[in-house]
Amino acid sequence: MACITISVDKTFKERLTRFSWINWSEIGRAELLKRYLYEKYMKTGKLTKDEEKFCEQIDWHPVDELPIRQEFVKKLDAIRKGSYSKPMKPEQLKQCLREL
Repeated sequence: MACITISVDKTFKERLTRFSWINWSEIGRAELLKRYLYEKYMKTGKLTKDEEKFCEQIDWHPVDELPIRQEFVKKLDAIRKGSYSKPMKPEQLKQCLREL
């Protein structure tokens, strides 16, 4: 396996050494792989089964990095302003639970 070295200033290195239990190499590998997968997904719209497995393991997908569409923002605003976002009295809550 190839080795990559990065330079950081002294104070940043001191902050990193406080977390000696963290495997910074593994974090760097995962972040570089995420960046690669994001760029690949943006170009092709596809991932291999192994790449999908990696994404599943870290609970991440390239679409997580995309900005939220305005149509979804409008839907979320409508939901927030809807009747179900108003506070309920205990009797109303009991009634809703009975209906389930």
